Amino acid sequence: MKKLSFKIWMLLLVFITTTIVFLVIFTNFLYEELYVQHTEMSMKEVAENLQRTYDGGVVTNDFIKQTEDYNRFSDVEVFTVRNPRELSACLPFDIDYDTLIGAEERAELLDGNAITKRGYEKRFDRDVASVIYPLVDENRLEGIIYVYVPLTKITEMASSDVLFLLAIVSLLLICLAYISLKSLQRVLKPLAVLNEAALDMAAGKYDTRVAVESQDEVGELGKSFNHMAMSIQQEDDKKRDFLSIVSHELRTPISYIKGYGEAFEQNLIPEEKKAEIYTLITREANRMQKLTNDLLTVARSESLVEVETSPLVLAEIIREAVQLVKPMANEKEITFANSIDEETILCADEQKTKQILINVLENAIRYSPNNSVITISNKATKKETTIQIADEGCGIETEHLVHITERFYRVNKARSRSDGGTGLGLSIAAQLVEVQNGKLAFESEVGKGTNVYITLPIWEDTFS
Repeated sequence: MKKLSFKIWMLLLVFITTTIVFLVIFTNFLYEELYVQHTEMSMKEVAENLQRTYDGGVVTNDFIKQTEDYNRFSDVEVFTVRNPRELSACLPFDIDYDTLIGAEERAELLDGNAITKRGYEKRFDRDVASVIYPLVDENRLEGIIYVYVPLTKITEMASSDVLFLLAIVSLLLICLAYISLKSLQRVLKPLAVLNEAALDMAAGKYDTRVAVESQDEVGELGKSFNHMAMSIQQEDDKKRDFLSIVSHELRTPISYIKGYGEAFEQNLIPEEKKAEIYTLITREANRMQKLTNDLLTVARSESLVEVETSPLVLAEIIREAVQLVKPMANEKEITFANSIDEETILCADEQKTKQILINVLENAIRYSPNNSVITISNKATKKETTIQIADEGCGIETEHLVHITERFYRVNKARSRSDGGTGLGLSIAAQLVEVQNGKLAFESEVGKGTNVYITLPIWEDTFS
């Protein structure tokens, strides 16, 4: 968590620093470009106004004095040079005419064009922004009006403002860094708690939960973790119950077989009881075999991701399943009423579909009274068909109905053990239906019987 908070914090600092650098550059642009340009425009306006007062001829002393007087009312420096030789007399330092304008610039001025300059002037020993306007009479350069502003003043003004801005922004940066650090610690604290909870879960503490104190994404993550932890705890409880029930289911037949085997070994079984005990041992061995086969089927069905489907004639596979369970039905003189549509073709796996039907039919036989009827029918739509298997058994109460596909769940535990049920048949059927994109549903009324609805997809060409 510290690494993540540090990364986010550094990202915020980089963002803020980048913003500050941009502000500095932008401020410099405003001062150095826009302000200087505005100053140059002002200087041009001053020079043009003074140039308009020139009437031609020799530049008079009055004109020069007028220019000098203008300095008192302006932020710019203005002077007029009448004669190149007199330039040094007009300035407080030694400078001549040729240091301000060169040969090319003189030509421009003779043509009546103004000159704008910006940069370092050696004679002024500073950076200046200047404009030069000519005083021309009859193609003769009588003098120039020189207007300038030392750029150092603007730079100093910009520097002082930038320093003030940097001081304010630096203070703001420190405040934002502190606030962001505290905010990150508060936001990431629940993640640290989640990390500790995840480590506890990995250590087998499935009752671990986290407190959800917010309604944001982190709060949703906490809720998801709690939901996951509850699901894992439930699965762990189911696994423990599963192992407990399996061991219990195996213990009884093993006890019978072991006990009677030892009795046979010690010649303790009377001759007239041997046939009965042989039958009992065979029955218990068959129970163990069925239980192990069912457990293997459960394990295989849980690992299934894809199944190989093919077109199956529903009526044919129903007849095969009925034929396989008939010996079990004949013991109770149970008959089947089959009204399956002969035209319905399933898109399913043959062996898995047959296993579903056998498991459901065996369950119906097991809980149906003697001399009853089990009805098998179906209804088809364009995409699927629903197979209905209805018995006339004792029925299942509503509170038990939602649990009957759970492993080893028994409505009547004593009866299930006595008739050889393992409690896995409907669980296996539900898993095999699910992997084939189908649905398994139940309806039951106590004393009247149970209806099982198996919905499976049909072959696409059936209704084309």
